[in-house]
Amino acid sequence: MVVKNLRFMFMLLLSLFVTTTLAQTTQTCLSHNFTNNEKFTTCRDLPELSSYLHWTFDQTTGKLDIAFRHTGISSNDRWVSWAINPNNDLTSSMTGAQALVAIPQSSGAPKAYTSSIAGYGTQLTESAISYNHSKLSATHANGEVAIFATITLSSGVTSLVHLWQDGPVSGGSPQSHATSGANVLSKEKLDLLSGVSQAGSGGGSLSRRRNTHGILNAVSWGILMPLGAVIARYLKVFKSADPAWFYLHVTCQTAAYIVGVAGWGTGLKLGSDSAGITYSTHRALGITLFCLGTLQVFALLLRPNKDHKIRVYWNFYHWAIGYATIIISIINIFKGFDALEVSAANRYDNWKHAYTGIIAALGGIAVLLEAYTWIIVIKRKKSQNKLSHGTNGTNGYGQQV
Repeated sequence: MVVKNLRFMFMLLLSLFVTTTLAQTTQTCLSHNFTNNEKFTTCRDLPELSSYLHWTFDQTTGKLDIAFRHTGISSNDRWVSWAINPNNDLTSSMTGAQALVAIPQSSGAPKAYTSSIAGYGTQLTESAISYNHSKLSATHANGEVAIFATITLSSGVTSLVHLWQDGPVSGGSPQSHATSGANVLSKEKLDLLSGVSQAGSGGGSLSRRRNTHGILNAVSWGILMPLGAVIARYLKVFKSADPAWFYLHVTCQTAAYIVGVAGWGTGLKLGSDSAGITYSTHRALGITLFCLGTLQVFALLLRPNKDHKIRVYWNFYHWAIGYATIIISIINIFKGFDALEVSAANRYDNWKHAYTGIIAALGGIAVLLEAYTWIIVIKRKKSQNKLSHGTNGTNGYGQQV
């Protein structure tokens, strides 16, 4: 019964986490309502800089109605822009880009204008662009800057390389944007008909791989590992659960290690594909976790028998490494959430809250089981002491000696 209840608890927690994370992958732009009652047929949550793109595309005429939204712009000292690279070049997307720029003003609507970008380091000065355009305007409200325009694309074009940026304003003029982090990743190739994109790093969506990396590590190191520890510490107190608790513990930890290695591998790939972006602490903790997890696997293979003289030392080693792994893994998962929030503002807050809830639930269950199992152990010792007293403290006729 205890094994079945614990198994049910594990499946419930895992289902909760997976359901929550899948829910968060839904496009949040779909629920946005524009104050000017603009309507668009398609939208996309852009993977960087807390930005969104809405559009309606008429393939026959090449007319592209767009609304680009950038949240988190609370002051008037930052510019935002959305641009198209007519050369369809993801590698050097800035060179030749045709940009729509918005600079918030101290009062009234932001200044909206076009700018043709010759190359890196070019000032976003007002100039004509190579696309026919109309209805260019911008708004700034509730910390969000939005750029609206209608652009005419060349005949037969159904996809484009687009990029988006933000940067500081000084003396009313836009200054250079940051050259690291999300600002170097804010570009992709977009299919206007399907809405499918290819990230600037190539080989699929970087955002999707980042989400996969996070889910794999949160489920393995962050949920399965602590759950395996709970099984080993509390389930073995119940005699009826022996040796089932051991096999559940091994299964849980082995699955956690296998999935965790997959998550670790995706992290290494993300690092190699994100030149110039480093999360040193997150990376160092991830490598440490992999080493500790591998040590635990080898320790299981070298586990001595219960009556062996070095078993007590092995138990202490296994306990210390196991709990160190769990503590570091939880810390590193929150470091990962912090890294996600750097590139996507607060879009991953719900993920963080869901994981916090799961860990809090596991912690609460552990506290209750700690108290309950201690009661069982104390009662069992009292019962054994009474039996020992009855055996050694009386003679064969039941009289005290």
